[in-house]
Amino acid sequence: MSSRIGSAPFETADRVGLDVFGIGEHHREEFLDSAPAVILAAAAARTERIRLTSAVTVLSAADPVRVFQDFATVDLISKGRVEIVAGRGSFTEAFPLYGLNLEDYGEIFVEKLDLLLRLRDDAQINWEGRFRPALKGQRVFPRPLQNPIPIWVGVGGTPESFIRAGLLGLPLMVAIIGGSFQHFRPLIDLYREAGLRAGHAPERLKVGIHAFGFVGDTNEAAKNAFFPGWEYMMTNIGRERGWAPAARAQFETLCSANGAYLIGDADTVVRKILAASETLGGVSRFTLQMSSAMLDTAAMQHSIELLGREVAPRVKESADKKTVKVRTRARI
Repeated sequence: MSSRIGSAPFETADRVGLDVFGIGEHHREEFLDSAPAVILAAAAARTERIRLTSAVTVLSAADPVRVFQDFATVDLISKGRVEIVAGRGSFTEAFPLYGLNLEDYGEIFVEKLDLLLRLRDDAQINWEGRFRPALKGQRVFPRPLQNPIPIWVGVGGTPESFIRAGLLGLPLMVAIIGGSFQHFRPLIDLYREAGLRAGHAPERLKVGIHAFGFVGDTNEAAKNAFFPGWEYMMTNIGRERGWAPAARAQFETLCSANGAYLIGDADTVVRKILAASETLGGVSRFTLQMSSAMLDTAAMQHSIELLGREVAPRVKESADKKTVKVRTRARI
């Protein structure tokens, strides 16, 4: 293990056979991922098979033309391994940074998602909206190797977001940062019902779950490695939003059998993934938010090793007749 500590997380994830690695997007001091496509391009050059995704691209605060060009370029570098998870993000710093009005939070995302999907479908485009200058027959290059490049919709807890993704027939990535998985079943049902009513085939209506996750040799080792970074992050966010400071008791509840954190030894994480998929009516992808463990890089690398060598094979074996797959994501 010691000889691998210097590897980047995406290299470790690729080496141990995981399916996907993602980079989030933030415009805050404590994160280094304001330009995720740049990081994914570096990952593309240093990996061989793992799929590379944004997690999420804050589309509301971006130009869809530039987003498409960036990810098409990374798709070419990676030989067709890139995906986009487009969402509004859990922070709002990007709006004033790019001169946007938070009152347009919802409308601007709908418009820019429409443009991104149009760009994916056509190299030459005529398009007009409220929040970006019109496109009048311009051709947009490069084109990605994949046709089409996969685009997921990243959502939190707004019913309208789930319904919109279903109507568009796009795969859904649900960010679950607390509570229980059961709480999200009605929202996922809304997504599936909307998609079927819109005439989309059930196999197109894929559901992914993104949750805090970490694997250790024991439950206590996993929790002890993850908690310090989680406490620091959640306390800072709480200070901004008026929440109480993060507490160990709260963390333990979220790691319990009924909590939404996939944190523990391999047996625990496998059991919780399979139970969550059953609760939610079948899940196509699980991604684990591991960035809170960056305070202990060795533990995080070891977690990725365990995820690839012990958790993923067992989940896939147990889910042969279902729709569960397990994948990993880490942020830097």
